[in-house]
Amino acid sequence: MTPLPRILTIMGSGETTPTMSRVHRAVIDRLGERPVPAVILDTPYGFQENAADITARTIEYFAATVGAPFTVASFLSADADALTRETALVRIREARLVFTGPGSPSYALRQWAGSEIPRLLADKLSRGGAVTMASAAALTLGRFTIPVYEIYKVGEAPRWLEGLDLLTPLGLPVAVVPHYDNAEGGNHDTRFCYLGERRLRMLEAELPADAFILGVDGHTALVLDLDAGSGSVLGLGTVTVRKDGRSTVFAAGSEVSIAELVSAAHGSAPAPVLAPVPAPAPSSSRGSGVAVIDAAAPATGLLRDEVARLESVFSTSLEECDAPAAVRAILNLEETIQAWSHDTDQSDALATARSALRSAIVCLGELAADGTTDPATLIGPFVEALLAERVRARDSRDWAAADTIRDRLLAAGIELHDTPDGTTWELRESERVS
Repeated sequence: MTPLPRILTIMGSGETTPTMSRVHRAVIDRLGERPVPAVILDTPYGFQENAADITARTIEYFAATVGAPFTVASFLSADADALTRETALVRIREARLVFTGPGSPSYALRQWAGSEIPRLLADKLSRGGAVTMASAAALTLGRFTIPVYEIYKVGEAPRWLEGLDLLTPLGLPVAVVPHYDNAEGGNHDTRFCYLGERRLRMLEAELPADAFILGVDGHTALVLDLDAGSGSVLGLGTVTVRKDGRSTVFAAGSEVSIAELVSAAHGSAPAPVLAPVPAPAPSSSRGSGVAVIDAAAPATGLLRDEVARLESVFSTSLEECDAPAAVRAILNLEETIQAWSHDTDQSDALATARSALRSAIVCLGELAADGTTDPATLIGPFVEALLAERVRARDSRDWAAADTIRDRLLAAGIELHDTPDGTTWELRESERVS
């Protein structure tokens, strides 16, 4: 049997969004005949009340977006019954790929402490197989771990926890920091996994001389081929090696060896050669010069960016009275939401997208309501004014003027009917539907 490659993938965030689907597929494609035995390790979010929902969305993401079936190695808590714990361990042993992602790193470390899980993950990386760790799980990989919830949400003093230290045996004595480029804080600094520069500097000063920080941006992956000792930076952002406040940045498309990562940390490597990042393909245009975003567009940008762009397309379409383009924008927005619906990130981006979709539907509905108003109601006041002029012309025996008004109305599709009780009018049916 051909030995399995040894692959470690570290994702900064977006692990269950369209931006990372190609990375997942590329890893799975290297693991032999399909279907590849693959599992989701659910521990990091095991404390959450919606843990079952997160698992279901993750399974659906891999099936629908990545095209690969995953099962669950359920280890929500170390307090689970023996059968549940042992079943999870068996599934991890048998899997060629183990994926674990969002939640709390400190919770995951507590549950895994004393269990076989750290050893099983290390075995995958030393004997053959793939491990993908994202977001909270990525934090646990290194020698040191940031307790994000405790620092950012609870307000505890910045400190390191002891991590799984799966990377030091690979030549990387690091603290992994996902969400490295985080900007959710708006007017306050939430970079570096919600620490900000001030607190990261405090923690960095506590690292031993040989250790350094390995930062991975959101919607970005560092895929390490451990057999080759090399890595690839994939996705939308960058990977950063930081030591004593000095950073070396590797852009998406870069190829870098593990040795070069270590050398960059200690200032003994030349500046990295960065592969060019392809520019996004321009949007296509249809009708009235309005840009139309392809249904596949979510793979080229973050959800918020796509929603903002589609909202702009919709508004422009309404301004230009281009109803088909407005409808296409709504349909593309719905497809974008569907493509991102498996995202297990707890941000409000999906809620914002759904709100934008509902607003667009309401606007289109209001436009349709105006279009379905009976034309006779709209033109009635004008017709009645002309009929009053015709009555005055007839009363003064100005038959020519009266006939002219009648003929002009008839030419506009309005038929007059003179009766002993007065004049009535109706809009010809052909005018109602034109």
